[in-house]
Amino acid sequence: MGWQDTVAQIVTAQGFDLVDLERSAGGLLRVTVDWPWQPPAEGQPLPPERFVTVEDCERITRQLQYALEVEGMDYRRLEVGSPGIDRPLRQENDFLRFEGQVVDITLKAPLGANGAVAANRKKFRGTLERVAEGGWQIVWSDAPPVKPGQRVSKKREPAPLQALGFTLDEISQARLAPIVNFKGRGAASEAGAENADKT
Repeated sequence: MGWQDTVAQIVTAQGFDLVDLERSAGGLLRVTVDWPWQPPAEGQPLPPERFVTVEDCERITRQLQYALEVEGMDYRRLEVGSPGIDRPLRQENDFLRFEGQVVDITLKAPLGANGAVAANRKKFRGTLERVAEGGWQIVWSDAPPVKPGQRVSKKREPAPLQALGFTLDEISQARLAPIVNFKGRGAASEAGAENADKT
């Protein structure tokens, strides 16, 4: 069994999902875990958000240290943590969980052949939405962000919203946008949708 399988097994046995696993050339083994999430049944409210604690990380660290030693796996330092505000999205379940949030996506290949988007553009920031056919899209506006204290004329026409549909196979990388907002992520999703990444 490889070290990836060993780590995944230990994390799952402790009741968590393995979100990310990184092994650096310097011997650092970084393990990112989160509580499992299932979409609620039809008509049911979203379950309350559950957060990984320091005690959870310590417990998983002890289990991993023991298992990796038994397996004879070489590493210098082990870090176990929770995902943070720029959590990667990899599985369909991640996209379902964070629908309506602001995300950063990088496509494997540019899709902007429709004239509204630069033909070579692969990076986008926008609000993640499910589409009727079962796929996904992100919606954004290329309007410049409003600076704090800046007055915005009510007569000014808002920049048009743009949408880009995609499948998970077309994504090279997807993460929650690291937006710091002390009112909570829900409020951040409204503000962040206006800040599309133009690279």
